Formats: sequence, structure tokens, C-alpha cells
Amino acid sequence: MKATRVSILCVSLAAAICFFAAAQDQTNPTQNSNKIEVRKPKETVAKPLTDKQKKKQEEKLKKELETPYRKWLNEDVAYIITDEERAAFKRLQTDDEREQFIENFWLRRDPTPDTVENEFKEEHYRRIAYANEHFASGIPGWKTDRGRIYITFGPPDEIDAHPSGGTYERPPEEGGGETSTYPFEQWRYRYIEDIGNNIIIEFVDTTMSGEYRMTSDPSEKDALLYVPGAGLTLMEQMGLSDKSQRFNNTDGTHLGTPFGGLPESMNEFNRIEQFAKLQQAPKIKFTDLEAVVTSRISYDTLPMSVRVDYFPVTDASVLTYITLQFNNKDLQFQSKEGVQKAVVNIYGRVTTMTRRMAVNPFEETVEVNAPPSMLQEYAKQKSIYQKTLPLKPGLYRLNIVAKDVVGGNMNNYEMAITVPQMDSEKLTSSSLILADLLENVPDRSIGAGMFVVGSNKVRPRVDEIFRRDEKLGIYMKVYNFGSDEATRKPSGQVEYELTRDGSNDRIFDFTEDVATLPDASTAQVTIAKLYPLKDLEPGKYTLRLKITDRNRKQTLTPSAQFTVT
Repeated sequence: MKATRVSILCVSLAAAICFFAAAQDQTNPTQNSNKIEVRKPKETVAKPLTDKQKKKQEEKLKKELETPYRKWLNEDVAYIITDEERAAFKRLQTDDEREQFIENFWLRRDPTPDTVENEFKEEHYRRIAYANEHFASGIPGWKTDRGRIYITFGPPDEIDAHPSGGTYERPPEEGGGETSTYPFEQWRYRYIEDIGNNIIIEFVDTTMSGEYRMTSDPSEKDALLYVPGAGLTLMEQMGLSDKSQRFNNTDGTHLGTPFGGLPESMNEFNRIEQFAKLQQAPKIKFTDLEAVVTSRISYDTLPMSVRVDYFPVTDASVLTYITLQFNNKDLQFQSKEGVQKAVVNIYGRVTTMTRRMAVNPFEETVEVNAPPSMLQEYAKQKSIYQKTLPLKPGLYRLNIVAKDVVGGNMNNYEMAITVPQMDSEKLTSSSLILADLLENVPDRSIGAGMFVVGSNKVRPRVDEIFRRDEKLGIYMKVYNFGSDEATRKPSGQVEYELTRDGSNDRIFDFTEDVATLPDASTAQVTIAKLYPLKDLEPGKYTLRLKITDRNRKQTLTPSAQFTVT
């Protein structure tokens, strides 16, 4: 029995040795000749991605774009970015690449590359602000058809507005005759590049809700279109045509037979081509540019006050107002051409916390001219300068260098600024500004120039010190009120409370309904108040606001302090 076991063990051992030798022969270099043969590993062929893997990659990319970059792509530049640029942006993998793309995007469109200003970018965000201010209708103004055309092509040369609709005498090309219309507007552009001359764009509010839709069918504004025997054209009145024939048109309209022939602009194919071109991004005219500006100033001998305010335009873009204030008594005046003149050169830049440029630097010169006989009076006053920059939400460094050209004094100022993120689902507000000047501006000046916010001129009092003979301007914007299902208007209130510091006594408090404020909408509500200070005793005061959205049951409580002298 033992012998049998030993025999089996020997046989097994021999088999294992043979198997090991064979394996060695396959994996080691061959030793049968003077040459050593190295066996290469088998090549592997990459398998195509499965549908599941593709979907996973798409979800990863979508998640990466769920950032301010996605907002920038789909909101800020939605109407002006070309298809090629959009596709290229979506292929980018890192935030650094996206930052570089955005910088070059604006530089390619800069009409004056030899200056630090990018007029195209500034005008673009001014148009967005104007659209939000004037075209909101339950949705933000930039999303509306009028907003899109205004942002893309700028203000029209002429506007024929019919805000209440009513009686309308058709032109001959629309069939003539009298009818009633829905509210509508016709915008006329004398020339739009790549589209043509005398471009007329029509917007119609068929729902009577304030939302005007762009149309290529001039009959869409006809409120009597579907009413038998009403709103007849001239040909229909004379019995030469029947109203029912309008619904057999093959040109995409419900117009009656034109009276006296059809102009070229009303040609079916011309209308369709124009309608399509109006929805395309404008062509890029300018090439990529780079600008580098450095500054090595380390003095701090020119007193200066700085204030930064924020007004969201979209979820991914915030107009940032940087205001500088100098006391004229700290400036040196020089007699020149019969006047006393002080000059301050200003250089500013905004960078990320890693010192990467966020926007182009800005440079400006502030001059104060005083008649010699009034120099002492001017020395008691202040000089103020403001620069507006569009920034996306985030944390930045603000560096400002100011130099008194006459005296040589300088100030190198640095501060961190946090640009807030606006959540479209939450009640949000801009900065609360205490202003020494608050007034309406002409339509042509809306959104342009220093201190202009929307349709108001708002000059902040940077040091927040007011005299009793002045008025206190209270200004801010509130966004994203919930819509009342019945009225489609915001429902809420604003409570004002003024107290003197160190005392619980209320100087005044009152409440007003949000719906009563001028141009109030769910997208945006503007608070603009003037309060005379003549009855206030000298001292420090606190202004508190409580803004309540009844629909969403949300509340904001902004506040600001100021001093009365």
C-alpha cells in the first residue's frame, strides 16, 4: 500500500516538472541558437464605447458645465456665440481652458483693440440690462423675443408701438381695409449687416399678457382673423375675394389678397430668409488679441474711498459697480489756462485670487476744474468716479492705483470682492445703495454712463455721510418674486425702518405693497426712494428693510448705516 502511494507521488511530481518546463519554454527567450528571441505581448484593440459608457461621459460633461460656465454659454452669450464656438466650448475639459476661451471670445469682438476698453462687451451687457428692465413679462427680459433682437442688433431706428391694439388700417400689401388688432410693435432697422436694408420686425402679444412674440406672418396681429364677416380686406369688401381663402395660403400667412401687388419684402422666401437670419449669431469681425498691463506702485499717500455694488443681470453675470471718491482738499491744484486744475490718473484691474485677469484692466483720468475765485469752496467738495464691469459670480482681487498728477501722491489699494450668485429659485437682491443723487434718466441714456443703473442715475455716497440739507436716496433691485396664479404679478411687501444708533426709537417705519411699485414684475422690482434729512438730528442711523415674497414665503432683510452731520 505504501509502495503504491510512493509510486503515485513520483508520477505526479514528474508531471508537474514537465508542465513547468513547458510553461517556461513559452514565456522565456528561446535558448536554441546564438540569438535571443523576445516574444512581444499581444496587441489589444480598443473597443468602441458602449451606449452606457457614452451616456456616463455625457453626464460627466453636463455636470462639469453645471457651473457659471454653463450660465455664460446658455444665457450671457446665447444669442451672439456661433455654432462653431459653442461646439468648441463644449469640448473643453478644464476651467482654465474655459477661462481662456471666454477671454478670447470677447477679445475677438473688441472693435478698438488698441485700447483697454472692450466696447462690444460693455454694450452687450448694457443691452441685457435694458432688456431685463423693459421686456420682462413673467420671464426675464433677455429671454423674450424683443430682448433677443435688442441684445443681438441693438436699439431699432424706429418703433411703431400699439400697446393696446385696437383699430388698425392695413397697408395695401396686407390687403387694405380696417380691422382690430392685438397689441403689437414694429421695429425698423435702416440696415443690419448680412441681412439687408429697411428691416422691419413685428412682435405680437396674442395672449394679452405682455409677452410679445416675433412673427413672420403680418396677419397674426389681426384679432378678427377668425371672426366671419369681420375685419375684411378691400378685395373682400368688393366681393373679389372670400375671407375663407386666407386659410388656403401656402406662403405661411393668413393674409388677404394684396391690393395693388405684393412688394419684394413680402415675398415668401424673403420673409423666411430674414426670419432665419434674425435668429443667427452675428459674424465675428475682429481677431484674437492679448493685452498685458503691469504696475509696480507701492505708495499710499493719496486718501481714497472705494465702494463696490452688485446688480445681477443673469445667473452667471453680475454688473459690478466700482466707485472711487476723493476729497478735493487732498488734491493739488495747478493754474492752467485761467482755471485751477487737479488731475488724478486711475488704473484698476480685477483678477482671480491666483492673480489671473478676470476682465481687461481699466484706465481713466479724473479732472477737477475750479475758477480761481472759488478754489476754497471747491476744496470742500468731493470728486467721484465709477467703473462698471460685468463679472461672473466668484471671489476676486480688486487692485486700484490712483496718482495725483500735479502733486505726485499715489495710492495702491487692494481688496477682495465677492460677486454674489443669483439663484433663480430664490428671492434675491442687489446691493442696497444710499445715494446723494437719485433721478430718472432719458431713454437714450438707460444703462449707459457713470452712475446709471437701469433707468435711474444712482450716485452712491461712498463715505455714507450726509448733511441735514440733503436727501437720502434709497435704491436697490429685488429679483425672482413668485408669481401670483391669478394676476401673474408679484405678491409681497417692503417694510422700511429707520432708527438712531444707541436708541430703540424708530424715526419712521412704513410698509408698501410690491405690486404698487413702478414696473414691478416677478423678474425684477426696483426700489427707489428719496427721504429728506432736515428733521434728523446729527448722529449715526441704521436703515433696515424687510422684503417679503408672499407666494414663495421668502424674506430678505438688507440694511445700511449712515451718518448725518
